[in-house]
Amino acid sequence: MYCYSRSSSLFLLSFIILLHNVIAADPLYNICSISGNYTAGDTFSSNLDQLMFILATKGPPTGFALGTVGVSLNRVNGLALCRGDVKASSCGTCIRNAGTEIRELCPLKKSSIIWFDNCLLRYSSLEFFGEIDNSNKFYMWNVQNVSDAVAFNDKVTGLLSKLAKEAYVAPSLFATGEKAIGELGKLYGLVQCTRDLSGGDCKKCLDTAISELPSCCDGKRGGRVVGGVATLDMSYTLSMMFN
Repeated sequence: MYCYSRSSSLFLLSFIILLHNVIAADPLYNICSISGNYTAGDTFSSNLDQLMFILATKGPPTGFALGTVGVSLNRVNGLALCRGDVKASSCGTCIRNAGTEIRELCPLKKSSIIWFDNCLLRYSSLEFFGEIDNSNKFYMWNVQNVSDAVAFNDKVTGLLSKLAKEAYVAPSLFATGEKAIGELGKLYGLVQCTRDLSGGDCKKCLDTAISELPSCCDGKRGGRVVGGVATLDMSYTLSMMFN
């Protein structure tokens, strides 16, 4: 069981103990912009349909895609990212589902973001590629705690900091790892940024998220930090989490 709350800054922080208990077909969260609407069947709507096709086609082979369709007020930009350990077939399924779900959950909105366990998708009438956006955040945490929060937090920070250093210099901006932590067994970690970010901005985002963990979810047994743009996905758990 886990809980969540929302605040400001564009990182989605979600904390969960057993990541495999999340149903991959269900969205983790979505944000619908209030900045503008389009009309069903208009040029923007047609461009959005084309963009969703482009992202679903370009995304699966590499796990990441950017796309832009249209000009002026009918221009729409989009980004899709699959978790770095997800197979191409699962990536494609997730992006296609995201394209359908985001338009059902955010009907006629010109800007929206949706997160699944295996992928995220964002589109907007505004340019956002490569930019760090600090507008939205929500926290989600498991209700279970470890017995020694201080020692556990140190181990979590150590593992995630190590992975952040590996990820920001990797072409995929992705890294996973594990660490033995005594009677609790193993601690598993995963970090990832969208590839429109520079390595330096990726590292900055990951370091910021790591620094916020104690203030939001002190001593929780598992955690996940996911952003929209600049996008990051940072997870830790005491249960095996990699594919």
